[in-house]
Amino acid sequence: MDSGAPAQAWVAKENLTMGQAVTEDRAGRWAFAALLGGNLALAFGALLVRYADTGPVASAFWRLALALPLLLLLARREGGGWPSRGSLWIAIGAGLFFALDLAAWHIGILQTKVANATLFGNSASLLLVIWGIFLARTLPRGWQALAILLAFAGSILLMGQSYELSPDYLAGDLLSLLAGALYTGYVLLMQRVRGDLGPWSALSIAAATGLPILLGTSLALGEAVMPTDWTPLIALALSSQVIGQGLLIWALPRFSPLVIGLTLLVQPAVAALTGWIGFGETLSLIDVIGGLMVAASLVLIRLPSRTERPI
Repeated sequence: MDSGAPAQAWVAKENLTMGQAVTEDRAGRWAFAALLGGNLALAFGALLVRYADTGPVASAFWRLALALPLLLLLARREGGGWPSRGSLWIAIGAGLFFALDLAAWHIGILQTKVANATLFGNSASLLLVIWGIFLARTLPRGWQALAILLAFAGSILLMGQSYELSPDYLAGDLLSLLAGALYTGYVLLMQRVRGDLGPWSALSIAAATGLPILLGTSLALGEAVMPTDWTPLIALALSSQVIGQGLLIWALPRFSPLVIGLTLLVQPAVAALTGWIGFGETLSLIDVIGGLMVAASLVLIRLPSRTERPI
């Protein structure tokens, strides 16, 4: 009997385990990069809505309508067959939340300052963090607690100088807050349905659900629906819906609501940067410190996953 056989089998098993761990770690890094990249693309949405020459809800309609053919093509290549009834209804529910989120936020963008709309629209980050803590049944500790503190403190510093409370902006501020709450529901439903549906299939169903809601709302508000310049709307559909939402929804299953919520704070940081590059808005030392704090939080929130299951 070969006495070395058990030892060789043990070594082979250990090598396989180590290989699987390395593969999972790489997959986690790609997923986190996708999560950040998706939020980076979504950060330009407010700017493109302002450039569009349609009504605000109409621009949301075109965002989905122009993206849907490409989403359906990608869903077909994705395969997986027809979704179960339960998954279909969850994706439809997500689409309802998303359509109402887009309608509220796009109107809010035009009725308040961009800084206010960005800050209040990203209230989903706080709500997702709170939901993540509720699911965990324990308060964050260690790196997670520090990451949360840095993220929200950095966002306050970033938006504090450009944010402005005023009765003139009240309607837009409230609509942006409503949009943040609705977006939270959308993210949680999409995270749930992604266990059964691929990202492009889930996005296609959600987009198709939102189209009649947004078109009907736009017509009811008497908005201009047909654009004269398609460029901002095409850019909005590709950057926000295909690239931004595509990367975000693809990465959702690997992360907790807490991590997803913190990565949403990339958007205020990018908004400040685009204001500096595109409009010559001065970045103060406080802005830079705030951006660095948000960046540091995104590094810290990933540290526990090196020794534990990805959060």
